[in-house]
Amino acid sequence: MNPLIPSRTLARLAGLALLLASSACRSDAPQATSASNGGAPLLARIEAERGDAACDTDAQCHTIGVGHKACGGPERYLAWSSKNSDGSRLRALVAAHAAARSAEDTKKGMMSTCSVVPDPGAACTAGHCVLRAAGAGPGGMAPVAR
Repeated sequence: MNPLIPSRTLARLAGLALLLASSACRSDAPQATSASNGGAPLLARIEAERGDAACDTDAQCHTIGVGHKACGGPERYLAWSSKNSDGSRLRALVAAHAAARSAEDTKKGMMSTCSVVPDPGAACTAGHCVLRAAGAGPGGMAPVAR
C-alpha cells in the first residue's frame, strides 16, 4: 500500500471542507437595497450622506457601526463629521442597512467568527474625519472582520 494515497485523500477532503466552510460566508459587498429610493444600495446612500466628512477639529469627528455580523454587532466602522450634519439621517440609513443585513443573514443562514470589531474612534486629519485604526482603508472604512 502506498503511504501517499491516504495523505492525498486527506488533503483533498480538507480542501473540500474548507471550500464548503467558505461558501457559508458572504462577500464583503452589501447588497441591501431600499425600496424608498428606487432600490439604490443602502451602503451607497450611507456614503453619500457621509459626504467628504469635512472637519476643523477632532470634536467634530465621530464613528458609526455599519453592517451587521451574524453574531451581532457591526461589521465595520465609518468615520463621519458633525460639522455639516447632525447625523440623524446617517443613523437612520445605517439602522436600515443593519436590519437588511440581519434579514439577509437569517435568510441565508449566515455564520460569523463572532469576533468583536472594536470602535477605533475618529480624528480630524487634513480637514477630513478618518478612523484612528492603523488598518483603515480608503473612505474611512475599517476592514471587514467576518
